[in-house]
Amino acid sequence: MRLSKSKFIQGLGCHRALWWAVHEPDAPERAVGPALQAIFEQGTRVGELARGHVPGGHLIDFPYTESEMRIAATRTAIERGARVIYEAAFREDDVFVAVDILHRANAKGRGGWTLTEVKSTTKVKDEHVPDAAVQMHVLQRAGLPITRVEVMHLNRECRYPDLSNVFTRSDVTEEVEDYLPSVQPEVKAQLVMLRRSKPPAIEPGAHCSAPYECPFMHRCWPAAPEHAIATLYHVSAARREALIDEGYETIFDLPDDVELNPTAERQRRAVQNNEIVVEDGLREVLEALEAPIAHLDFETINPAIPAWEGCRPYDAVPVQFSVHVEPRRAGGPLEHAEWLAEGSGDPRAPLAHALVDALRGARTIVVYHAPFEIGRLRELQAAVPELAEDLEDIIDRVVDLLPIVRAYVYHPDFGGSFSLKKVAPALVECLRYDDMEIGEGGEASCALEALLLRPETMKRAERARVRKALLAYCQQDTLATMGVLQRLRELS
Repeated sequence: MRLSKSKFIQGLGCHRALWWAVHEPDAPERAVGPALQAIFEQGTRVGELARGHVPGGHLIDFPYTESEMRIAATRTAIERGARVIYEAAFREDDVFVAVDILHRANAKGRGGWTLTEVKSTTKVKDEHVPDAAVQMHVLQRAGLPITRVEVMHLNRECRYPDLSNVFTRSDVTEEVEDYLPSVQPEVKAQLVMLRRSKPPAIEPGAHCSAPYECPFMHRCWPAAPEHAIATLYHVSAARREALIDEGYETIFDLPDDVELNPTAERQRRAVQNNEIVVEDGLREVLEALEAPIAHLDFETINPAIPAWEGCRPYDAVPVQFSVHVEPRRAGGPLEHAEWLAEGSGDPRAPLAHALVDALRGARTIVVYHAPFEIGRLRELQAAVPELAEDLEDIIDRVVDLLPIVRAYVYHPDFGGSFSLKKVAPALVECLRYDDMEIGEGGEASCALEALLLRPETMKRAERARVRKALLAYCQQDTLATMGVLQRLRELS
């Protein structure tokens, strides 16, 4: 049994999860889906860009599976006096590590080494310290004097097109040295555990989801009963635990005199009576919405490496919208406008112009979770100043459907969530996302980023298919808010 850096980190979270990962490498839980693959690819792109900020290095570019060749090539590079090495590979104490950037602390190629771990985050996180510490442990065992350890992460102050400051280097040497004594005992414990024929018995807990969600979580956590206490809306974990300790396993068990916030109390009544609860006052709220009513939804991408003028790492940039306008008279036609960027050019100005045209004449613009849409509209004002007034007018007409649903309605199928993906299927018959090719926002964002910024990764037919799926997904969101609003009118 041998460890890698990633396995060591997984073992820190849970030995049981590590045992399964090693002994069941083909377990279905370990399959890499599109969202996780996008994260991996993003990390690769950030790592490649980081090399340009520590230039002149020698890349150890043998395949990932050829560990012995990578170790030998690293040894040769060091012996030949390489000052900077990318993906330097070492194995000591049955632990294999590959260092993102290893460079001599002395510019002339003498003295100790600096170990640089590249992260696609915008700050140093607690979990980065053991990540760097296991590398330092292995390198020291290999005989390399490490004089500095740093995390090279993205800088939110960087703005495209000047990427000279896209990275910030944070010195974590002291934190790593403090952690270092615990590495060898943990390595030994993991290796001993992995040689056993069965996974260790470990109670599930907070470590199952932090700092990373365990792919094997369902193996350890018992299936939750329907309408479990954990689904109570906006009730603290401590309060939920107290209710469970008092013997209440599900919402069905809660008596009328248990004090809950108004939304959770509405949830209790809906679940226990198996009916939709509608509060007084909904009709008046809905009647205040002025027609014509438009429904708006944005889709965005937030690339780690900014691609357009003035953008920072992870800025959410709208690249697609859908607008449905309710019939202006009984029996009239449903109007629909949509826009999806084409190519890698800056989409903000053409999107903003199309959006202003699509919403012209609407007195009310319905969205779901307005802070997101309004945030994107504010950013469009800065990016497209000639439309600032038109966009401000749009902002003034925005009405958020989410707080209306939350304040007045509860359906038992909400399951303690007011996300559109839970609310719309519960209230609107036949409206589903689970049978769509793209049916989730994160999935849509990944597809959009690939389509616009890396079109060379797709063949023409695939690009056409993805565009069609993206248009259908964004349209589904505005059909959903329109359907929810109509259902609210019926319930009121």
